[in-house]
Amino acid sequence: MVAEFEAERGRLLAVAQRILGSRSEAEDAVQETWLRYAGALADPAARAEIRQLGAWLTTICARICLDVLRSARVRREAYPGQWLPEPVVTPLDQGPRADGFAPDPAERAVRADQVGTALLVVLERLAPEQRVAFVLHDVFAVPFSRVAEVLGTTDAAARQLASRARRAVHAPDAPRHTADAVEQRRVLVAFVTAVESGDLGALVRVLAPDVVAISDSGGHFPAARRPVRGADAVARFVLGVFARAGRYDGTLCARRVLVDGVEGLHLESPRPDGRRLRVVAALAVDGGRVTGIFQQLNPEKLGDLPPLAAGDGWPPHW
Repeated sequence: MVAEFEAERGRLLAVAQRILGSRSEAEDAVQETWLRYAGALADPAARAEIRQLGAWLTTICARICLDVLRSARVRREAYPGQWLPEPVVTPLDQGPRADGFAPDPAERAVRADQVGTALLVVLERLAPEQRVAFVLHDVFAVPFSRVAEVLGTTDAAARQLASRARRAVHAPDAPRHTADAVEQRRVLVAFVTAVESGDLGALVRVLAPDVVAISDSGGHFPAARRPVRGADAVARFVLGVFARAGRYDGTLCARRVLVDGVEGLHLESPRPDGRRLRVVAALAVDGGRVTGIFQQLNPEKLGDLPPLAAGDGWPPHW
């Protein structure tokens, strides 16, 4: 029983993470799924309904996530400043193989625009039912018949919910991320090089004209309370942030990491009040330029972040 569930845990966690945008809430949802599975096994009638374990667990987990997502909207409306999802940070040498997506490189390339912080940010625009329909069907290929079962609606209604979500995800003002690993690396190198030189013009050229920068500090550190938009404004904002973080006095530390499956940066610097500022920065890349910069500064969302080592100075190692 335990082994069968553990074989499904990675996929369930990936589904819950995409639906909820919160690693801790996703882990709670998966744990609740386990409890309901254990309860079903103790009831012969309920056990008889489990014909395909993976599909059954996905349905239960998605229903739990839908309930959490509906209640989370009230909490996020009262959130101080801008809200970003909890990042899933993975060492580069480990790779994003345990995220619940197919490990085949060709299939992962097809799903390039369905991973990363950019997608999670756009998903925040959706109604809970739209988000569940999109994540289950478009990201995890769950058939609409089962999506409808999760939502308690018809197949046609589930298709319509996913279609509306799809239009929102691909709206002109949504941050776009379509880059493969090679392009991500190239653009990140260009971004860091421009920041390191302090060259405003060079940094503007790395950014898309409609780039957006979003910072989430949860009220713990100073941060922009509204998105910064446009290449020139974002470039000036980024250079200012790195200057304050110790880029010029040598106190800034950095490491390249995968953030929600996409290349990004883990940064740390001391603050005058004695606290240490830790930041996870994720980039969305499309057409060879950065379309979105997402900075997570909230220490409550970075609890599992491993500390940087003595050799992790700025600029980061390539």
